[in-house]
Amino acid sequence: MLETTIAAIRPADEAAMAAARELHGRLTKPAGSLGALEELSVRLAGLAGACPPPLPEPAAVAIFAGDHGVHAQGVSPWPQEVTAQMIGNFLAGGAVVNAFARQAGASVTVVDVGVATPLPTDPAADPAVLDPAVPRLVVASVRRGTRDLTMTAALTRDEALAAVRTGIRIADELIDAGAGILLTGDMGIANTTPAAVLIAAFTGADPLDTTGRGTGVDDPTYARKVAVVRAALARHTPDPADPLGVLAAVGGLEHAALAGLILGAAARRTPVLLDGVIAVSAALAAAAFAPTAVCAMVAGHRSAEPGATVALRHLGLDPLIDLGLRLGEGTGALLALPVVTGAVRVLHEVATFDSAGVAEK
Repeated sequence: MLETTIAAIRPADEAAMAAARELHGRLTKPAGSLGALEELSVRLAGLAGACPPPLPEPAAVAIFAGDHGVHAQGVSPWPQEVTAQMIGNFLAGGAVVNAFARQAGASVTVVDVGVATPLPTDPAADPAVLDPAVPRLVVASVRRGTRDLTMTAALTRDEALAAVRTGIRIADELIDAGAGILLTGDMGIANTTPAAVLIAAFTGADPLDTTGRGTGVDDPTYARKVAVVRAALARHTPDPADPLGVLAAVGGLEHAALAGLILGAAARRTPVLLDGVIAVSAALAAAAFAPTAVCAMVAGHRSAEPGATVALRHLGLDPLIDLGLRLGEGTGALLALPVVTGAVRVLHEVATFDSAGVAEK
C-alpha cells in the first residue's frame, strides 16, 4: 500500500497553475492585492490539475491518538491517562477541536492508533457519512503506546509501517466519503518530545531549536526534555534518507499515521491542512517518503513550539495564521480553514473586468 501510494503522488500541474495566475490577473481587483491567498489558490489549482480548483469542502478532521514510552523520562507533567480521557472528551463533543469543528462544519474522526489505555470497541457510524454533529471513533491500535525511545527503538519497522498504512486508509475513507480537504489532528501526552526528535533528525537542527515546552513545562523539565532529545538522536543516529526507519526509531504511532494521511491525501490530489508541531514533524516524514507530497500540504498556523517553525522552513511552507497556539487536536488547522476556502472561492466567484464592465488601469 505504501509503495503504490507513493507512486501515485505527482508534481503540481504547471498548466493549471499558469491558468490560475492568468485568471487572477483578470479579476476585479488590483494584481497581487490578495497577497498570499493568490499563491495559495494557484498551488491548489496545481494540486487539483484544474482552474479553478474544487472548493475545499466538506472538511474532515482526523485526530490520531497514541501514547509514548518516553513519558517515563518525566518530559510531561500530565499523566498518561489523559490521552484516553481526552478521547472521551472528543467523542462527547466537549473539546476545543469540537467547538471549532462545529463552527467550520467539519467532521471529526478520532483514530486510536496506539493509546495505552484500552478504549471501547469501535462505535463509529458509517465511514461513508461525514457528520459534523457526530464525532467518530476508529480503533486501529498497532500497539499500546510506543517503547521508550531513550532505551530502544520506539517501534519496529513493521509497527511503523502499520501506522503509516492506517493513515493512508483513513485518508482514502474520508476522501471516498466526499471530503474535499483533510485536516490533521493529534492527541498523545508527551508527543512533542518525539516530534522534536523527528524534526531534528529530518532537518539537522539542534535540539534546542526543535524542542519546546509542550503543555507548559517548567525549566527543569524543559532541560530534561532537551537532554532526552539529544540522547535519542545519539542512540539511534536516524538517517533522514530512511523515513520509515526514522519513524520506527524515534517517532510515535500518531506521527507515523499522520505521515500516512498526508501521503494518502497527496496521492488523491486532495489538500491536507496541517495543524501544529506534531503535524509538521509528520509532514517532514511524508516529504522524505515523497518530496512532491509537499504540493498537497497547506500550513494552517505557526505553532508556538519552536520546532514547528524549523520544520515549516525546511518544507518551504508559510503558515496562514500565527496566534501563538500550542494546543494541537487540529485546532489551528480549523481556524485556518476559512482562509483556504476563501482563497479558492475567489477564483470561482469573483467577476473579471470584462464580465463586470469594470475598466482596467
